[in-house]
Amino acid sequence: QVQLVESGGGLVQAGESLRLSCTISRRTFSRNAMGWFRQAPGKEREFVARWSGGQPYYADSVKGRFTISRDNTKNTVSLQMNSLKSEDTAVYYCAAARLPYSGSESSDYEYWGQGTQVTVSS
Repeated sequence: QVQLVESGGGLVQAGESLRLSCTISRRTFSRNAMGWFRQAPGKEREFVARWSGGQPYYADSVKGRFTISRDNTKNTVSLQMNSLKSEDTAVYYCAAARLPYSGSESSDYEYWGQGTQVTVSS
């Protein structure tokens, strides 16, 4: 059983930063593609960023503000979020794919964390 555990969410003001982390229970996932998604109240889950084939990819809405990274020595994937906006408020989910490559759809990912709340006040 693969478990993903997110941490680092919280309440910040617009313009501030947060860093989310996702710890993966299996070391064998060091080559699997990983992604971050988010879901705001009343909205569908949307893609934020992914690490696929050794490269980062971002949604247009976060490009230039968010950075995804991974540390295979610690079995973690992180999301550094800078210049936060009120529209970034959502529950953020970490996800793992079965393969080294993944797309931007939720269906591309097999395993999910429980989510962490990020609230940005304006």
